[in-house]
Amino acid sequence: MIKRDVLNSRGLSELKKRRRRAFLNKALIYLFVLLVVVAFATYLSRLAGLNIKTVEAGGNNIVDTENIRAVTEREISGKYLWLFPKTNVLFYPKSAIRRSLASAYPRLKDIELRVKSGGALLISVTEREPLYTWCGENMPETETAEKQICYFLDKDGYVFDEAPYFSGDVYFKFYGAFGVVPLYPKGSYFAREYFVGLAAFKDAASALGLEPSALYLKDDLDAELYLHSTSTTKPKILIKANADMVALAANLEVALQTEPLKTRFQKERRALEYLDLRFENKVYSKFSTQ
Repeated sequence: MIKRDVLNSRGLSELKKRRRRAFLNKALIYLFVLLVVVAFATYLSRLAGLNIKTVEAGGNNIVDTENIRAVTEREISGKYLWLFPKTNVLFYPKSAIRRSLASAYPRLKDIELRVKSGGALLISVTEREPLYTWCGENMPETETAEKQICYFLDKDGYVFDEAPYFSGDVYFKFYGAFGVVPLYPKGSYFAREYFVGLAAFKDAASALGLEPSALYLKDDLDAELYLHSTSTTKPKILIKANADMVALAANLEVALQTEPLKTRFQKERRALEYLDLRFENKVYSKFSTQ
């Protein structure tokens, strides 16, 4: 009985050893196959025909092509896991390139990437169109010779680039800190929720011949639309940024065509101080007595 148990114990031990050797052999085979696959994949990923050779840019007018190329080449330099080149056309970092270009050059609106035959990576961009300027969080009290630092805005109120100095009212100006980081405004939206409506009301005022030149938006959503004037007064239209701009424009047009405001506005326009449209279906006016 004891002899049989000893034999069984020896047999069990040998069986365990054989199983361990078999497992180790399989693991080594799998590891070898994995290394072969990785080596082969690495070789394929580095083939010249599968890698980006040059970077081209198209659609840019203001942003320099060399700057676009430099940002892109920085993103595709190096390797994934120290093995696979980022220049490979199958898995080059598209999202990282878009993010870096948009961050470095907010003027770029749409960024499309495509690898052409011959290994050229084409960066097709659309630049934002400057329609307005944002000139600070506070409306200046008086017109001075001091130059203002202004930034371009597109149709959605996106702040994308510093504007050169313009004399006169080349671009309509917006003021206020609503949604903008004053110290570094580029890449932010001015009054994003209300901007399109404010711009539309400005256009409606222009269509009525009122010559708006600037708009100041306060934190409480009170907005002051300033009108061009050769007098000492600074005539303005008072509105609420969250109001129905279509209705406001209609109320303003009706008021300017209705007596007694119609005649007084025509005769005393230089004396106008403000038109107040902040109250529903009402237009209040004030003219200076000088």
